[in-house]
Amino acid sequence: LFVPGRWLVGHEENKQKTDVHYRSMGGEGNFNWRFIFPFDYLPAEQMCHVAKKEHFWSLDKTENKIPPQLILQIWDNDKFSFDDYLGSIQMDLNRMPKPAKTAEKCSLDLVDDSLSSGRSVSLFEQKTVKGWWPCVAQQDQQRILAGKLEMTLEIVAEQEHEERPAGMGRDEPNMNPRLEDPKRPETSFLWFTSPYKTLKFILWRRYKWVLILAILLFILLLFLGIFVYAFP
Repeated sequence: LFVPGRWLVGHEENKQKTDVHYRSMGGEGNFNWRFIFPFDYLPAEQMCHVAKKEHFWSLDKTENKIPPQLILQIWDNDKFSFDDYLGSIQMDLNRMPKPAKTAEKCSLDLVDDSLSSGRSVSLFEQKTVKGWWPCVAQQDQQRILAGKLEMTLEIVAEQEHEERPAGMGRDEPNMNPRLEDPKRPETSFLWFTSPYKTLKFILWRRYKWVLILAILLFILLLFLGIFVYAFP
């Protein structure tokens, strides 16, 4: 599993992603990863100001005003085929769904309630928001709960960021706050980097009885071969 984050719709250069939680047996991924998205914000208009060249041959930059939208997705990593998209959530940071305090209370109702009853929060007003948000997917033309993300979202002024720097991911300077390596189970590993764990958690768990039968058959054939060879 891994989580890509994209800041501002239409600007793919702002895309970041976590590292990969390999072999998630129960569908749970642990990351402890930091995304950092710099931007210019216009409070009076509640829009982000973006200036960039439309084409590489353009002489001048084109200025755009874009809603401050954060898009987070959950993907299933696959080394031998295309990665599988599982679900996503897209939030306008001026009107975010109010997060749940626990995973058990995190449901699609959070998104629906924020639209229908105005139960939303502004990250620009709160400065810091922490909790669980639901990720949505489409199945049989219906929305389903595809996953849940626990996050802390924080707005930091440029001056404060310079005074209290923080690295992306878990890179240095890893501070404000310091992010420790996630506590992942032994089963979370890249299979070809650890032959012993591959044998223990993949081959043995799936094919234990086949391997035992093969070993017994090999021993039986070995003794039979020794007996035939030694028979006068």
